[in-house]
Amino acid sequence: MAKRFIYVPDLHNPGVKEVALEFQWYPGFAISQKQKSIISLHNAAEEAGYHPILEISSKSEDELGVKASAFNLSFFTKSSNRKVSVESAFQGSKVFAYAGPFPDMYDMTARQAKKEIRVRQNGTLTGFNFFGKDFPIRPRTFFYDWLYINTLHKDEELSTSMCRFAGFSDIEFNPDKSVNCQAFSAALYVSLVRCDALEQALESERSFKELLTPFYERRERSNPLQRSLI
Repeated sequence: MAKRFIYVPDLHNPGVKEVALEFQWYPGFAISQKQKSIISLHNAAEEAGYHPILEISSKSEDELGVKASAFNLSFFTKSSNRKVSVESAFQGSKVFAYAGPFPDMYDMTARQAKKEIRVRQNGTLTGFNFFGKDFPIRPRTFFYDWLYINTLHKDEELSTSMCRFAGFSDIEFNPDKSVNCQAFSAALYVSLVRCDALEQALESERSFKELLTPFYERRERSNPLQRSLI
């Protein structure tokens, strides 16, 4: 047995409910094995009263989940109409003690950006800089959530489809090792829609942060482990 989270939109106040579930894990690197584990997790979610659940990753059996993966979800830059994935933008915007940001990484594939050695050998992460705009590292998922949600909202068909789901999963995400999660960000988007707060959140980076800071603070207090991962 294994334990993973599903991420459920809060329908009353902007935020996300993180639900830990035990399920049968199918070891192995093959996509077929990952998909067996996903089905098992979603069955556990349904038994707990959460259905339907969308897996957001390249391993998803649902095309929507593949499209919504940070590796595939993309935007076009205003200046040069370049297509940039959320993952490449996130990695390239990192600012470390000794280097960064790395805007050339925006032109990399998501996989290349994820493996780029510069994001591992330049000291402590101190913030983010996205096309000249500075973002702090706290709240801890602020920049990633803002980037993902803004990009998702630009795809009207995909973002509308996401609102049909009761929750989201990412079979690869391990909260003991990572901070940012695309399934969490997707659930937060749906929560903002359902709470009629999306327009306010997207007014500006400051508005997004002010609206969600109460939720972020509650989440950080309840999860001291991830505070140490920043």
